[in-house]
Amino acid sequence: MTSGGSFYITTPIYYPSDVPHIGHGYTTVAVDTLARWHRQSGDDTWMLTGTDEHGQKMMRAAAANGVSPQEWVDKLVSEEWFPLLDTLGVANDDFIRTTQERHEESVKAFIQAIYDRGYIYAGEYEALYCVGCEEFKPESDIVMGTGAFEGLKVCAIHSKPLELLHEKNYFFKLSEFGDRLLELYREQPDFVQPESARNEVVAFVQQGLNDLSISRSAFDWGIPVPWDESHVIYVWVDALLNYATAIGYGSDDANFQRRWPGYHVVGKDILRFHAVIWPAMLMAAGLEVPKGVFAHGWLLVGGEKMSKSKATGIAPKTLVDTFGSDAYRFYFLSAIAFGQDGSFSWEDMLARYHAELANGFGNLASRSIAMTAKYFGGSVPEPGEYTDADLAIQALVAEATTNADAAIERFRIDQAISEIWRIVDALNGYITEQEPWVLAKDDAQRERLQTVIYTCLEGLRALAVLLSPVMPDSTATLWDALGIDGALAEQNLREAGTWGILAPGTATTKLAPLFPRIEEE
Repeated sequence: MTSGGSFYITTPIYYPSDVPHIGHGYTTVAVDTLARWHRQSGDDTWMLTGTDEHGQKMMRAAAANGVSPQEWVDKLVSEEWFPLLDTLGVANDDFIRTTQERHEESVKAFIQAIYDRGYIYAGEYEALYCVGCEEFKPESDIVMGTGAFEGLKVCAIHSKPLELLHEKNYFFKLSEFGDRLLELYREQPDFVQPESARNEVVAFVQQGLNDLSISRSAFDWGIPVPWDESHVIYVWVDALLNYATAIGYGSDDANFQRRWPGYHVVGKDILRFHAVIWPAMLMAAGLEVPKGVFAHGWLLVGGEKMSKSKATGIAPKTLVDTFGSDAYRFYFLSAIAFGQDGSFSWEDMLARYHAELANGFGNLASRSIAMTAKYFGGSVPEPGEYTDADLAIQALVAEATTNADAAIERFRIDQAISEIWRIVDALNGYITEQEPWVLAKDDAQRERLQTVIYTCLEGLRALAVLLSPVMPDSTATLWDALGIDGALAEQNLREAGTWGILAPGTATTKLAPLFPRIEEE
């Protein structure tokens, strides 16, 4: 993407019927990292997250807690979902709530528009409904229950009994968009990523699409259908529209034109809503489809998908309190191939923390700054003539910068971090091979020592820039210790591989361990 171009990216808006777990945190820090990368590369970046607050499940959760739905969502959002962003160091540009007036009025305008264009009609519907998914379930998502639910049809995701509902609803003519969607997937093969997700979506649409019930009349916690207020808009339709309403659809045309279309990052369990229903709705309204939909895998704990209902949910704060937010971000974004399922264990996170952060990046930073203080009084030395070993580091820094940026364009944050980590490993190996502590004992090797230390510090300068979207706190601390003029956030990320930016004579300062060792209990 050309520097300065528009980059609009969203998380799914989360259903705050309960507290967030590390699965929500995983999605959020991934999107935040992508947004930070593009923002620091000079792109016109906007990151959106938020909460999806209507629907039957929310009504029932509120009733179970003896409060109104609005009181319940206000409490959860203020006490759990807003604090999550601070806990994880997320720099979102906006947070939308579907109970906000700016959203509700624009949703009505959108639904009215596709109704006026002839894509909505009244009808009756009977099907099995999962309150947990807020979805009428297709046969492929229905299984027979076991244990207490033996003999009952249950949701394949939530393992809870489905409810047979019969209602008079309004329907969206989704069936009319099958051919246009298949054409979209053919013409833009990267519209759905990764390839496994694309294949799933194509196969689903090829089987034929049914019209979608887009209203409910059995309860009133939702946005009223503009021409029939005895119905509320189906919560998923309401939720999907947040991506457009948050940036001005129906209220600020100039901003909407500036931002839209954008990219969506979602969990694979809600892929069909985003890659099938959402683009079809946009087509019906005469709007551009998203630039792309990326479906990441599930986080597994003990072999099971992260879930509140199955007691496998882990609060992000539990990990951040021990490891810190940067280590949280680094672990989940590097240890799991983005787009595939990944398993979490405390033991694996602890091992990677010590091996890669404390002993790898952290130790490299500490000893480079310490040697600068010891051998040059804390002043960045003037490098002498470069040897092949020095030039190899320079070439690697440039190559890793280019490769990491290309990986980010593919939404492969894990591959970008892997490319950047080649610099960490190479510099640690370089120090071992060059033995600056030996060079320091020989006055005749003074210029060589200057070159070695400068190479380490300039490499750290590049690492601080490249890793800042992933680990904003620790890289800011390192940046301050390097003493470089200008804020870290102002350094163009795509130019991080340019050698010689760190000026000789710059005063460095003492650096405390970026990642202190954690004693196992």
